Amino acid sequence: MSDPSRPRAPKIIAIANQKGGVGKTTTAINLGAGLVEEGFNVLLVDLDPQGNASTGLGIEAHDREFTTYDLLLDEAPLSDVIRATSIEGLYITPATIDLSSADMEMVSNEKRSYLLHDALRQTAMDAYGFDYILIDCPPSLSLLTVNAMVAADSVMVPLQSEFFALEGLSQLMLTIREVRSTANPNLRIEGVVLTMYDARNNLSLQVESDARDNLGDLVFKTVIPRNVRISESPSFALPVLDYDSNSKGSIAYRALAAELSRRNT
Repeated sequence: MSDPSRPRAPKIIAIANQKGGVGKTTTAINLGAGLVEEGFNVLLVDLDPQGNASTGLGIEAHDREFTTYDLLLDEAPLSDVIRATSIEGLYITPATIDLSSADMEMVSNEKRSYLLHDALRQTAMDAYGFDYILIDCPPSLSLLTVNAMVAADSVMVPLQSEFFALEGLSQLMLTIREVRSTANPNLRIEGVVLTMYDARNNLSLQVESDARDNLGDLVFKTVIPRNVRISESPSFALPVLDYDSNSKGSIAYRALAAELSRRNT
């Protein structure tokens, strides 16, 4: 039962797809930046051992003394793990390669699927006043991803506009269904967002048509285009919204943040 004396809990969204290279981390970073522009306070949890979200927001590897690993397995204080980024209102719990061993270390813990759930719901979180928590999941259906789904209110699925894109969705949907039946009955699919979309390409149009035919309103109206500015921005440790505010990529991620915000009001 929720505690009426505590402030309203943040909306927690796991951004997941077991297939790599679909724009998952890019979406986590830029959706977070877009939500900040909408006036929200946002925490990005880097749950991927590659740590790309951390790098993409300017947290250098040598400067990650406390990480999501410490939050999960060493119960490190939130004040040690949560870091401000150069974007006011956007915070991150960074990740390093240490997370790659977390699955094995969690197996013997009887609460192994609930470690992130409990970490994100401790009373010390209230002081930060987050409106949204976005979890950048690893590109696998591992125990880390299960932790994200148990912790989350919903799952957002970036879907690359390429051949076989829809085929990988079935296993992800099965995992969501299993988590819903065993650990988090309130988990829902926030939506599917089409990424790397090229309107000049018949394949992109076909993937979009198939996705909307099969998934209906679960597919966000906003699509994320292929855009060189999106690809360049991580090397400058900035979201594309700050790297090139007027680019097509920035416009798309602002639209996605606005659409998500409307869905949750």
